[in-house]
Amino acid sequence: MATTAAAGSHPRTVRQLERATGTLATASIARMEELLPWYRAMPAEERSWVGLIIQAGIAAFVDWYRDPQRSVPTVTMDVFGTAPRELTRAITLEQTVEMVRVAIDVVEETVTDLVEEAEVGTVREAVLRYSREVAFAAAEVYARAAEARGAWDARLEALVVDSLVRGETDEDVRSRAAALGWSAQSGVMVAVGHPPAGDPESVVDAVRRTARRAGYDVLTGVQGDRLVVVLGGVTKPQQAAAAVAGHFGPGPVVSGPLVPDLAAAPTSTRAAVAGFRAAAGWPDAPRPVSADDLFPERALAGDGHARRSLAVDVYQPIAAAGAVLIETLGAYLENGNSVEAAARLLFVHPNTVRYRLRRVVELVALVPTDPRDAYTLRIALTLGRLVPPPG
Repeated sequence: MATTAAAGSHPRTVRQLERATGTLATASIARMEELLPWYRAMPAEERSWVGLIIQAGIAAFVDWYRDPQRSVPTVTMDVFGTAPRELTRAITLEQTVEMVRVAIDVVEETVTDLVEEAEVGTVREAVLRYSREVAFAAAEVYARAAEARGAWDARLEALVVDSLVRGETDEDVRSRAAALGWSAQSGVMVAVGHPPAGDPESVVDAVRRTARRAGYDVLTGVQGDRLVVVLGGVTKPQQAAAAVAGHFGPGPVVSGPLVPDLAAAPTSTRAAVAGFRAAAGWPDAPRPVSADDLFPERALAGDGHARRSLAVDVYQPIAAAGAVLIETLGAYLENGNSVEAAARLLFVHPNTVRYRLRRVVELVALVPTDPRDAYTLRIALTLGRLVPPPG
């Protein structure tokens, strides 16, 4: 073992290595300059930190070689403790391994000129063991940095999602989203549903992987009894909601309307949350279901936006087309959705009723003969009669 071999090393060898510390560090940096393009491209400040790591690593090796009774070198503090934490963002783990490999190669090549021939094998064996410890230490440093960044990113993401739910989209929210990798400039949609059983972090990770694989930007978080997913780069809201619907727990998954950007995301969030609260009123709703398709349930649950939309966007266009259209639609709905019964009540031919119902379809894209659309039209008629007309 390297420790056994080093235990019999001559003090003269230690002194020879100590005197060569600066030379070895300089040679290692020169070799990195020659072989590693990423090192040549680094700013001067970061290059100086890398140089300090090299010097600290070689000095720590000599210090350990002097006292080999220590079972494991204190590499983490001796070597990587000299550099700022930000350096882990500038240099990847792969680049760190390349840096260590270059330094070890230089030491192994130079050792024959530094120590007596009888000690060369012992020193090289010690270098190999020490390089292994440096590699483990580097992995530990990067693992801790990644864990710290992951925990910070999770807290930041939860803060952004909470802000969107509360309707806050100031510059701070947008900059935080950008720090989390959000780059979508158009097509934003929010989906809300129950979270599945299990660890919330695992749920969020699974949603994030699926969304990114589908080509969407994503922000997500578990808030009590609901899982909120914000998707960017969306062109087809229902398709986007379907892509992540499998990660929600049992129950409805409600997608908000498509909005132009993250600044408008609270509009989609508000609709999705309102639809999620009212979705129990439509047990047979598809999964996912659009928040706009839940307008009747949302209106009955007290959602003012849904009430206004049904009154303004459904009732008023029909009413503006003439009182006879409202009268015909009301007669049709009040008589069991029967064309013949409505025609008898209005003293008109059934084809006249059919023509007027087709006009309703043209005006509001709701089909009176469809049971679900008929229900929406019935609620809209009631609300329209209750809400005063504009002006």
